[in-house]
Amino acid sequence: MHIAIAGAGVMGRLLAWQLARAGHRVQVVDPAAGPTEPGAAGFTAAGMLSPLAEQEHAEPEVAALGWRSLQLWPAIAAALGRPELVRTEGSLLLAHGSDAGAAQRVLARLPDSLEPLGRAELQALEPALAPDLKAWLLPGEGQLLPREMLAALAEPAGGVGWRWGRSAVGVQPHALQLDDGSRIDADLVIDTRGLGAKLDCPGLRGVRGEVVWLHAPGVELRRPVRLLHPRHRVYIVPRPGDLIVVGASEIESEDRSPVSLRSAVELMAAAHSVLPGLAEARIVHLDVNLRPAFADHRPRIEHQAGLLRINGLFRHGWLLAPALAEEALRHV
Repeated sequence: MHIAIAGAGVMGRLLAWQLARAGHRVQVVDPAAGPTEPGAAGFTAAGMLSPLAEQEHAEPEVAALGWRSLQLWPAIAAALGRPELVRTEGSLLLAHGSDAGAAQRVLARLPDSLEPLGRAELQALEPALAPDLKAWLLPGEGQLLPREMLAALAEPAGGVGWRWGRSAVGVQPHALQLDDGSRIDADLVIDTRGLGAKLDCPGLRGVRGEVVWLHAPGVELRRPVRLLHPRHRVYIVPRPGDLIVVGASEIESEDRSPVSLRSAVELMAAAHSVLPGLAEARIVHLDVNLRPAFADHRPRIEHQAGLLRINGLFRHGWLLAPALAEEALRHV
């Protein structure tokens, strides 16, 4: 088949790579200047693969898709020749003693597979964390490196035709109309534009997320952690090169302006409270992006002859992408 994909975020790149490997002729159109040019929400995301933790707010189907994706991501990374891009050593939930009541209310909504950790056990797993924290291990969860994975999926040798710097202004069955007046005819069109598809997806909105990148030499953290904070979902995720990503606010706004002072201070203060070694960390940069979401925060797959749409992945893009791709391709 000749397949045209509008949008080169996580879903668009993953589908393009999979379909090209299956022998199809694939073209992808995206307004970004190139494969490493930040733009899609996946570039800003932390890349946490945490179906257990997401059950605090997400529906059971999101967790089920997340577990399926956790099975699929290591195989994808291995096929790309980059197995180091995915790690599944578990993640941690943390709470300060003063927030124990709020933490228990969250834990009551999560499965019983969480493993409470004593002080000595926590220190053995993650010595850099503050020793007086309440902690729970979420076995089997993991993380991937978003920017590196996005680059690997868009390697020129992958057999996909990439048209960077072009937007799909018209998406219809069997055809993409581009902003330069050209047209791509195809057996199947796949729309993975995220918020770029807002006019074609009633109810789609952007949810603002903000993250802080820190350079923290000497601060050793192996697993992603979430702080059970009364007001925020704060995650702290290690990155190669002594980097640590702290996020993420959820703000009902489509404002793309820089990170607010309030968000930056609250995120960094929360991170410092659980990782005291961050006191001398240096702020590398602050990042903002919009997550595409519907009112129920569930992803949607819509299919008709010649056209497949996938959208509304909200904060679960990396967690759900392989399982959603698998499910979507069953439709066609």
